[in-house]
Amino acid sequence: MIDDDADVRQSMEELLNSAGFRCEAFATAEDFLRASRPDEAGCIILDVSLPGMNGLDFQQQLGRAGLRIPIIFLTGHGDIPMTVSAMKSGAVEFFTKPFDEERLLRAVYQALYRDRALREESVKIATVRRRYELLTPRERQVMGLVLTGMLNKQIAAQLGTSVITIKVHRAQVMRKMQAESLLGLLKMGEKLR
Repeated sequence: MIDDDADVRQSMEELLNSAGFRCEAFATAEDFLRASRPDEAGCIILDVSLPGMNGLDFQQQLGRAGLRIPIIFLTGHGDIPMTVSAMKSGAVEFFTKPFDEERLLRAVYQALYRDRALREESVKIATVRRRYELLTPRERQVMGLVLTGMLNKQIAAQLGTSVITIKVHRAQVMRKMQAESLLGLLKMGEKLR
């Protein structure tokens, strides 16, 4: 929770704690950035009007830094362009104060679900990348050509080697990538992009 109003921070902490969520509150975006964060699913409930860096600028900064933390915006003075900007940049929800507590809690559940899904996908991508790093340069080359849909004989002709050699490289790629099928390998290729 990031809001410069101490009363809002306190009431928000009470609401979230009563719903079973763990909540940390900050007065500014800079305070949030200085704090250490646990490596677990979370979200940010963010006031738009903050001293220093405002909420929309903070959302943009997080995006540029590659921090994909779901954001729920709160504001006392929202307008349509502000809402559109926040939502286009990936906000989960945009509420004006005063807000409906049940709707806010549903948005928190949605944000946490989104963050868990992003974290799971990041783990899968990291696993695929580690496997890919185990491939030799030639195996990477063969994998890239397999992913374009080329047949073994076409790959052999392009690389100037035998079909048997390509079959060996292809088998090594499948084993090292732990792909059970060509479709599985294609899905891994998508994750590497």
